[in-house]
Amino acid sequence: MKSPTNSLPGMIVGILKNFDDARGSFTKLFNEDIKVNYFGGKEIKEINFSSTKRKGTCRGLHYQTIPYTEVKVVYCLRGTIFDVAVDLRRDSDTFLSYYSQIISSESKKFLMIPEGFAHGYQTLTNNCELLYLHSTKYTPKSQGILNAKDPALKIKWPLEITFRSERDQNAKFLSQSFRGLRI
Repeated sequence: MKSPTNSLPGMIVGILKNFDDARGSFTKLFNEDIKVNYFGGKEIKEINFSSTKRKGTCRGLHYQTIPYTEVKVVYCLRGTIFDVAVDLRRDSDTFLSYYSQIISSESKKFLMIPEGFAHGYQTLTNNCELLYLHSTKYTPKSQGILNAKDPALKIKWPLEITFRSERDQNAKFLSQSFRGLRI
């Protein structure tokens, strides 16, 4: 397991070790070492699977507020995505900066997104499948959404965004009064 460096404190990009032989392959997605080194020692409270049919689709940018802020680990099981995490930590030197990474089933990369970040992605291929590990359960009353097209975020999406959920499309742009999340 390797951890390439990145530009936002707390964000981790890991690379899973794949074991190949004549039968196929084996990849360990989670164990105690991953929990300690990448999940901050937190327990997994929820595991989710997402499939997205169409290239160019954007999901997110979603986050949860206190007391349900979460660490999230994202694996791409099928296809290729442009994954984005936006720093929403109020006192962070990188507040409202984003980190992006192309991850795919072939690259074996995964992202560990710390508490206080919004997360979303755009599919770069058809039929993408993702697996998420969450340190807290999804709580609708604590969910926040940033609009992926918000000019204040300056995200350079690699493709035209061709589809989003109604909820994501209707997310408001950030206001001047947004001060971030306390973690």
